[in-house]
Amino acid sequence: MADISKDKILAALRQVAHPAGDDIVSRGLVSEIVTAGNNVMFALNVGDGDAKAFEPIRKAAEQAVSALDGVGKVMVALTAEKAPSQQAPTPQQPASPPGGTAPQGEQPQGAQRSVGVPGVKHIIAVASGKGGVGKSTTAVNLALGLQSLGLKTGVLDADIYGPSLPRLLALTGRPEPVEPGSRILKPMDGYGLQVMSIGFMVEEDTPVIWRGPMVMSALQQMLREVAWQDVDILVVDMPPGTGDAQLTLAQQTPLAGAVIVSTPQDLALIDARKGLNMFRRVEVPVLGIVENMSYFTCSNCGERHEIFGHGGARAEAEKLGVTFLGEVPLDVDVRARSDSGQPVVATAPDSQHAMIYRQIAELVWASVSGETAQKRAAPRIVVE
Repeated sequence: MADISKDKILAALRQVAHPAGDDIVSRGLVSEIVTAGNNVMFALNVGDGDAKAFEPIRKAAEQAVSALDGVGKVMVALTAEKAPSQQAPTPQQPASPPGGTAPQGEQPQGAQRSVGVPGVKHIIAVASGKGGVGKSTTAVNLALGLQSLGLKTGVLDADIYGPSLPRLLALTGRPEPVEPGSRILKPMDGYGLQVMSIGFMVEEDTPVIWRGPMVMSALQQMLREVAWQDVDILVVDMPPGTGDAQLTLAQQTPLAGAVIVSTPQDLALIDARKGLNMFRRVEVPVLGIVENMSYFTCSNCGERHEIFGHGGARAEAEKLGVTFLGEVPLDVDVRARSDSGQPVVATAPDSQHAMIYRQIAELVWASVSGETAQKRAAPRIVVE
């Protein structure tokens, strides 16, 4: 395979003219270029409102790089950042009520109608206020638990900077287009789940150095340029925190709800509360809280150890008026299975942990199937 260097890519892009003269590289439109095998990904950063006018230039840039020897798939996104005065609503705009429900008959302030994802009936987010609480392991096993209910299930890795699904599901290789030259990709298959992750396009040790608009564009492409096949419920493994990915998904996708994952200790619960309040603020139903690493039972003596404390997430759920979905014990076998790409629900279905995840899945599906009878509008963020 020919060497695909960034210098060669930039040289090709310098042949693409900018409407105002010079070329798109000289004008500073080209974002950080990421190469993975023979795949190339980058964005063109254009002005707010210019995306439609720059679509022919995007196509020209895609064709210029595709023509290079050894290049396979090229992903070029158009991103546009609004000026700060356009991003934030005026101080006079009212905030949503604490419960996240607008008055009957009214749209939330500044609401815009979100568009569903083709091939997907319901979408839920699995989120956490901070990293290291086992959110991705929970997302995968929740998806498998939903599958065990007879549902066609998909799982999307929305963590652009730290994708985990390829390792958690032992998936290698790259998604194929539905037909030659198509931008639409077939999802990967992991234990019967339909799976998509940026990790399939980027090597595990390759950092993705993208600004917020490129991250949001990549997330939307992984949602809408994938041939999801009759998915009853799509589980989205969110990155930790309350950043661009969460807001993009909440604003532009009709989410059926969010599951918050936390460990029992106070520090994790503080961050979990932030995540929960963020979803409430953008009027995404919070389906409940999962307490992960709830306790540890010694395999030798059988004694129970509450390493991170215990019951904090249950108490927080009761305090905030949301469902407590269950507590998942800390277990070496679950960790080992996750690291080796053998999720416990699929590979040890009779285990205690698999039973817990299936019970959580039953609670989530009961809530989703009742709450998503009609699509919601996805509101803009209100900043006070």
